[in-house]
Amino acid sequence: MNRAHREFLASPDWARMLETDLLPWLETIGDLGDDVLEIGPGPGLTTDILRGRVPRVTAVEIDDELAAALAERMAGTNVEVVHGDASRSGLTSDRFSTATCFSMLHHVPSAEIQDDVFAEVARVLRAGGMFVAVDSVNHEAIRAFHEDDTFVPLDPESLPARLERAGLSDVHIDVGEYELRFHARKPVG
Repeated sequence: MNRAHREFLASPDWARMLETDLLPWLETIGDLGDDVLEIGPGPGLTTDILRGRVPRVTAVEIDDELAAALAERMAGTNVEVVHGDASRSGLTSDRFSTATCFSMLHHVPSAEIQDDVFAEVARVLRAGGMFVAVDSVNHEAIRAFHEDDTFVPLDPESLPARLERAGLSDVHIDVGEYELRFHARKPVG
């Protein structure tokens, strides 16, 4: 992530946006269950939202500095921070009630690796578990904000098929001007 992006994701403005925009949508999705995986928490403002609503959160962060800072901040809480790659996490199969990913997937350097993340999510979710995500769309203002940064936006048209190939079903996508929100489930049986 570039410096401006890192600063914004740790800012009070981002925290307010999460509380007023993300949280109400997340609450309409339903019960997240008892054991939630968060992919790419960055500085952890989304982790703060999750940890107050579920019994257990595992946050997988690939960035060395962000993972270390978040682990230190979350010490003694219901959050375990794992420094690792979400496309091959090594976490236990069929464990999580929900996997979440908030504004991170566009930082994955290719669609192929995004697909690896989707497959890994399907592997670690319990049968019936949900994958809940929000990410950026390909918009000029968002692209400009990612100058000198990785920006591989999801294509809302191809996303359902990609999630289904990964082993998820019951895909629901809402596309707005600047972001898309989606949720899907790991089939039962």
